[in-house]
Amino acid sequence: MHNLAYTHTEPEHECIRLINKASKGEPKTRSDYFGIIGESDEIRKIFSIIEKVAGSDSIILINGETGTGKGLVTKAIHHQSHRSKKPFVTINCGAIPENLLESELFGHERGAFTGATAAKPGKFELADGGTIFLDEIGDMSADLQVKLLRVLEENEFERVGGCKTIRVDTRVIAATHQNLKEKVEKGEFREDLYYRLCVIPIMLPPLKKRRSDIPLLISYFISQLESQKKQSIKGISEEAISVMMAYAWPGNVRELKNYVERMVVLNNGQFISAVDLDEAFHLDVDVTHKIPVQLSDDGICFNTAVKEYEKALILQSLEKSRWIKNKAAKLLHLKRTTLVEKIKRHQIESDSY
Repeated sequence: MHNLAYTHTEPEHECIRLINKASKGEPKTRSDYFGIIGESDEIRKIFSIIEKVAGSDSIILINGETGTGKGLVTKAIHHQSHRSKKPFVTINCGAIPENLLESELFGHERGAFTGATAAKPGKFELADGGTIFLDEIGDMSADLQVKLLRVLEENEFERVGGCKTIRVDTRVIAATHQNLKEKVEKGEFREDLYYRLCVIPIMLPPLKKRRSDIPLLISYFISQLESQKKQSIKGISEEAISVMMAYAWPGNVRELKNYVERMVVLNNGQFISAVDLDEAFHLDVDVTHKIPVQLSDDGICFNTAVKEYEKALILQSLEKSRWIKNKAAKLLHLKRTTLVEKIKRHQIESDSY
């Protein structure tokens, strides 16, 4: 069990308890949902959608920023569907040259083009009976969009260089980080294909929209490193966790995973504090999310929340200014004497943080 010092809020401690159960081989919890880690309201909504759509054969279009887990969501849908025993085939439409993508999707016959020394089935054939995941669908050329539309409408196609019609029973899940509706308006994506793909749209939230999942994700990634690479740390401070929760994470969960690995490798066997984090975390934090506040059905004490938020702002200004009060006061647009009074009122001491 990792000695991770997290902020003292009950939901986060519950997350840590759940992930520790999962690491000991106990029954799967919502904290590890087919590889998707989270307990926030935003990610629970995604879990609910997955369960609702898994039993159908409807086409799904997943939209989300890079690194939000579009591939994991697709696998979760497949593994809960009646097609789970059948193939799950993935193809990145943006990573394959346009002149080769058609052959990869639909296959080719011998002699169809230079180098085609033998017939080869495409991804749609290989996924017959199962699921095909078309990642980065927004990068597909206009010509291929027409051919894809036919497959979605009629479940049939011909291999490149062939004349035999091949029928398949394949569920299609597409994904993109682009705004396809805008591409349609610009004439860069077929409108009819867009609406055919968008039978069931799923929008994945960026990590900054579910910051309460960050401690759980950190714990999970550390557990993975410990079991797979035999590397770990003694723990991580509450302040470091707070700073990481306030960071914008433009690369989302993928960026967080890579950063946790970097922290563990560079600090193997050591305790990680806020000073061990990259400077970017201290310069590019979103102060409005320093203290995630969620209004529950029971309400919240407004005065207490305001005091805690004020304290967080003061702490952040002191951290950025290396506890030079004149500089900290300028960051907050306060007089130095006013800041000193507030520091005393909140009983903030440098030795405590």
